Formats: sequence, structure tokens, C-alpha cells
Amino acid sequence: MRAWWIPVVLMLAAACSSDDRTGPGVPPDDPADLSSVTLDGAVALDWSDNAYTADPGNFQNYRVYSTTYNLDLDECGTSWQLEGTTVAPEFVVGALANGISRCFSVTAVSVDGFESGRSPRRADTPRPDTRNVLVYAFQFQSVGSGFRFWDDLNGDGASQGTELGLVRSGGASDIDFAVDRDGAGDLFLTPIRLGTGVEYYDEADPTEDLASIDFAADRAYRDTGILALPGYGYVFETDGGDGFKRYGAIRVSHVGQNFLILDWAFQTDPGNPELIVTRTGSRER
Repeated sequence: MRAWWIPVVLMLAAACSSDDRTGPGVPPDDPADLSSVTLDGAVALDWSDNAYTADPGNFQNYRVYSTTYNLDLDECGTSWQLEGTTVAPEFVVGALANGISRCFSVTAVSVDGFESGRSPRRADTPRPDTRNVLVYAFQFQSVGSGFRFWDDLNGDGASQGTELGLVRSGGASDIDFAVDRDGAGDLFLTPIRLGTGVEYYDEADPTEDLASIDFAADRAYRDTGILALPGYGYVFETDGGDGFKRYGAIRVSHVGQNFLILDWAFQTDPGNPELIVTRTGSRER
């Protein structure tokens, strides 16, 4: 496990790179694969960490590139822009236009500055959705590391779309849970707001889909952190502020080093533990 104090450096300037290695020296191995998760206005990328594990002493960081993508021809463009660098085998490309396809690729850089060849290319197209919500680990980035199922912002006791699925700072006191990372690198869902508890939907087995989480009653909810596992479902009991409990659920689809990705559902009927998938848009605050 690499030390977690190593910062992730984001490069704001665009740059171009060829497919060839950049110099004589010993570049790291090419990243062996590349996968993606489609987000709202963003794409989350992850890849094999083989460039680091093959020779840790020669590894400096990864470079993430993007270019245009022609869906009809299934072709990536040739003008690659540098999106940023990271020491972790994952990266979120943000500020993308929904409905516009991009092609991505990753290289590895040695401590002497020599760059590997490219990973396999990966095309993706951001689109609006309440599924695939990205929440960062608080220890990586406070902004966007907290989540609240419902906040009655206008005080009318009813649930409007703009009040549901709110991604907030993990340092806020009014969130239902924050994502925490421990010293071993594991991510946890930690209840924050008074009256919030969490439990596995099924501790023994992964949950096939968010829609499979249909009932949240008759559980001993914990108010301490619970390990975030990819594919597992979680149910939450929260305080509605009106004497009634409110129930929510998430299914974690991806757990990385610095963030996780989840689907969520919330029951708007006060005190009702039956859960439905909410299709209203989430809002980051």
C-alpha cells in the first residue's frame, strides 16, 4: 500500500502527447487496461496499477488524456489533451458536457520523466442520472464527500426533487453520512447527523441491483462507520425532523482509493420503510 500522504497533482493546462515513449531511459510498463463509469457531467476512470506494482522505485505518476470520439466510426481523435495526473490508478474527469462523447487513455511516467505507451482507449458519454453518484473520501477531498437523502430546504414537509440526493461537504454536520478512509485505505460510510443509522441490506451477499432493496425495517441500525463494499446494498434510517423516521438505501457500485460510486433510493412517505428508486436529479451543494 502506498503512503496516503502523497498528493494527487491536478494539471490545469492542456498538453498533447504521442503514442510513443518519450525518451531513452526506462519508462514504466504500459497501463494494462482501462475502464470507466458514466457520471452526470463527468467520467470516472480506473485501470490496472501494474505500472506501479511492476517497479515501484521507477514509478512517479499516471497521466490521463482525452480526445474527441466519433461514435458512428468508433474512432478516437488524434489531438490528445492532458486532463491531469495522479498517483492512484483512478481519476475523475469533470466539467464535461452531457451527451458529448470523449475518448480516454492513460500512460505511466517514471521518476526520471520517461513516459510509457498508452493504455487501451476507452470511450464514454456523460449523461444526467441519479444512479452513479460519485462521493469522495473525506481524507482525499472534503468537498463532495458527504451525502444527505433529503433536506426540507423550504420547510413545507414535502420532498421536492431539488431537496433529494444532496452531495455536500463531508465536514458538514447536517449530512446523513460521510465517506471516510482509514489507515489501511478502506472506505467507510459513517453516519453523521443525529438520528441517522446504517446497516447492510444483506451482510452475507452482494445486492444485484438497487431495485432489489425493498424494505428497511426491523434492523439494529448502527451509528458508527460501516465498510463500503462494491456490489453491496445498505439501508439508512434518518430523522425527518417531524417525529417520523425516513428511510433511504444505497448500492455501492465502485470502491476506489479516493472515491466511491453509488446508486440511491429514498422513501418520501414519512415512517414508511418500503423503498423505491427515486428518479429525480441529485444536486451537488
